[in-house]
Amino acid sequence: MAMKVLLKKVTIVTERLLRDDILALLKKHGATGWSIAAVEGEGSRGNHTSDFEGRHSQIETIVSAETADAIMEDIAGSYFENWSVITYSADVEVLRGEKYTGAHPVL
Repeated sequence: MAMKVLLKKVTIVTERLLRDDILALLKKHGATGWSIAAVEGEGSRGNHTSDFEGRHSQIETIVSAETADAIMEDIAGSYFENWSVITYSADVEVLRGEKYTGAHPVL
């Protein structure tokens, strides 16, 4: 049976301009993978999608609870005041959890 592990999925929705900075931040905190999608929407700062700016980026990564907290605190401290950025996390159950925890399943 595959090893199931409880981890956190961190979602970051950000202006396209910050995408590379956010990816560097994820790497700095030890995230080993992520998914990126171009998204549109509207929030407290209004709809910022334009031909010049492009669509926002939604970045998702799966990490430990401790890493999720560190990522979210770093994003809040670095970007919330001056940029259109939101981040949130959710519990996820992951098969092949050793990919995320470094633990190896018992054979």
